Amino acid sequence: MYPLRPGHPTRPAHRPVLLVIAHGSRDPRHAETVHALVRRVRSLRPGLRVETAFLDFDAATVPGVLERLAAEGVRDVVALPLLLTRAFHAKADIPAVLRGAPAGLRIRTAAVLGPSPLLMAALEQRLYEAGLDPADKSSTGVVLASAGSSDPEAIAVIADIAREWRHTGWCAVRPAFASASLPRTEDAVRALRAEPGVRRVAVAPYVLAPGFLPDRIARGAAGADVLADVLGPAPTVARLLVRRYDEAHVCGARPTAPLARTPALA
Repeated sequence: MYPLRPGHPTRPAHRPVLLVIAHGSRDPRHAETVHALVRRVRSLRPGLRVETAFLDFDAATVPGVLERLAAEGVRDVVALPLLLTRAFHAKADIPAVLRGAPAGLRIRTAAVLGPSPLLMAALEQRLYEAGLDPADKSSTGVVLASAGSSDPEAIAVIADIAREWRHTGWCAVRPAFASASLPRTEDAVRALRAEPGVRRVAVAPYVLAPGFLPDRIARGAAGADVLADVLGPAPTVARLLVRRYDEAHVCGARPTAPLARTPALA
């Protein structure tokens, strides 16, 4: 038996537990950042029970956390993929692991985080925190550096975001990828140096937590003027998690159903 955890009494059916599902990493900074983000979510929604699980590389596995919740008497869960694009993990890994949940759990799956204006706001805030002056926006080229994917849909989403972001006042925005796709961050930095009107180049990692691929992005940004931090527990990212939870709670999506692609920044 799993005892009830202090501070987590059984919740009424109208307030499902929020289960944040992260990818996981051998790098301890990954889990530390995820937990910091979850703490911020809890601060935004007092009284909401928020749990964290990982697909890999962490003892808090998704099946283990689901079994514990079921043993505690929890019946309703919103599973929120801590993912920026709808790629393989969102389409295959997470639905597969949720299908193996205890029979007594009713699980609704939230949409992935991106695309969203809240993520764009977090990216810009990280750039300004790294030293970029907002007054220089119109003369700055930005590399939108993502982890990368072999999924064409995910790559298309990153390209769409770069185009949308360019229209908010940047001199130029180019996508880049740390794996699976091209160009790499260093190639995008060099290309921006040659763009008319670009006086400085900034790299904005479109990743949530530190790890192997974010470190590769950082190395590729050696020729840039500004390198922003990962999105991490940015306030707007926490707000987005709460929004996705609320959307799933109202819509009641099933875990085995495909996650619908967001047609526009929302």
